[in-house]
Amino acid sequence: MIDKSIDILNEDIGFSIKKGADYADIFVQSGVAHSAYYEDGRIEEISSSITDGSGARIIIGDKTYYSHAPGTLLKNVRQTFENAMYSADMAPTRVSAARESDLIPRADEAIAPPDLDFLRKLDLFVRKQSKFVRQAAFRHSMSRRKILIIKPDGTIVDEIRNYCSFAVQVVTEKDGVLQTGFERRCMTVPYESFWNGCVPENIAQAALERALLMLDAKPCPAGKMNVLLAGEAGGTIVHEACGHGLEADIVEKDYSVYKGKIGEKVAEDMVTMVDDPTIPGLYGSYKYDDEGTPSARSILIENGILKRYMTDILSAKTWGFPLTGNGRRESYRNIPVPRMSNTFIIPGDSDFDEMLEQTGNGLLVKKMGGGEVNPTSGDFVFYVSEAFIIKKGKVKEAVKGAILTGNGPNALQNITALGRSLVMDPGVCGKSGQGVPVTDGQPSMLIEGLTVGGSET
Repeated sequence: MIDKSIDILNEDIGFSIKKGADYADIFVQSGVAHSAYYEDGRIEEISSSITDGSGARIIIGDKTYYSHAPGTLLKNVRQTFENAMYSADMAPTRVSAARESDLIPRADEAIAPPDLDFLRKLDLFVRKQSKFVRQAAFRHSMSRRKILIIKPDGTIVDEIRNYCSFAVQVVTEKDGVLQTGFERRCMTVPYESFWNGCVPENIAQAALERALLMLDAKPCPAGKMNVLLAGEAGGTIVHEACGHGLEADIVEKDYSVYKGKIGEKVAEDMVTMVDDPTIPGLYGSYKYDDEGTPSARSILIENGILKRYMTDILSAKTWGFPLTGNGRRESYRNIPVPRMSNTFIIPGDSDFDEMLEQTGNGLLVKKMGGGEVNPTSGDFVFYVSEAFIIKKGKVKEAVKGAILTGNGPNALQNITALGRSLVMDPGVCGKSGQGVPVTDGQPSMLIEGLTVGGSET
């Protein structure tokens, strides 16, 4: 019966095309998720959710008409599409009397919530490590989402996506000074495979050591200096200062600093930047994007030359860019927009010790925090969670309060060395009111002449 239901929805889409739509599709989602938050020796929050619903889209010119509603019965999905047609000033049609109680897609089987007994032991483990621990918090989640996309050419795309994440935050206190350490692991794998090759205590230990280290850190000096970003610093500059500016809707609507620069030199020759959702297991990976376009590796910058932008169907049709398979949405409630997946800079050929020596005097950043970026200009402000002074090519004391300010395109132009090992850092990217899983990565990266704001008086 599912095939008959799909045929009916295909007819509805075909009718909208005949009425003047340039493009139309239906996105159906059936998912289940579990999450827990553990703090101060007890579970503070535990939740389970089901997210079943559909979203219908009609594109006419550069305008999108969108409707969404919960439920995956055929009658619900058809009603959602009819609402989109009404929004586009099209009179909908009913063409078939098939059973409208059929599920599109069939409901996914339930998944058991994760075993949380280890969190109590992990909390005790952290607290035994140091008398300075004031708080240990753990957030653990898992989900499975089944999606089905019906495209106007009759193509039917379906995919099952599994997401798992575990994050640790440790707060330490000494002489009235508080410091926080954070570490996480996120993957697109079934829960049974999530802990393969990974020990929860190692994640907690990393967060604890960072919080303890910063307790005795000295205030960071300010000024313009060479900055060596370790691979494990996280791909904040890659993602925020450069990546968003290469998303096609930002390029055209928000006038990205990279607008009109395809084929031009935008970075040092050694820089090749890639977006690749095909890598198994990474948090930003998928087989198809949320418009049903097959995922593909996209070279955004090659040897310093800008090659392409990341696109969805609307941006590719509107502005004539190649379709890259980066149309992503948070859920059926959201319109897809161009988004990064797994975005990273290809490693170079420099040893870390060589990069330290090349830095001379400067700052070693071991972990980045949050920050802000203006995609129009590329200007950024990023906070640093863990950093060390470099003097005469040697790592010296830890410092706190460091802030990196600069410009994304200029930073790419001032990269003077890239390390040999790529480190990938997962997270959730926010844009257009939506959050989607991503991974950012970089090798160790030496940037000359960044402005460092510090707390040294």
